Amino acid sequence: MASLFAKLGQHPQRSMALFLKGLGLFLIGAAFVALGYYQQYWWQIIGLVFLAVGAAIAAIGYLGIFANRLTSMVRKPRQPRR
Repeated sequence: MASLFAKLGQHPQRSMALFLKGLGLFLIGAAFVALGYYQQYWWQIIGLVFLAVGAAIAAIGYLGIFANRLTSMVRKPRQPRR
């Protein structure tokens, strides 16, 4: 399990970029859903697709960020008590 977290958290900058791309797609999807509320219903269907893809990509990016934080916290050497 530790090796899986180490592999996922290997590139925190890439994980952050992936998270932000997913968040952007999610926001575009939310805009399409809102547009579909006032216009044609098929805008909402397109928005739901963008929401699902954006949420999946953002979750993968967030998992990489979380794994990096977790591995850095576990690997940190403990300070001896005085």
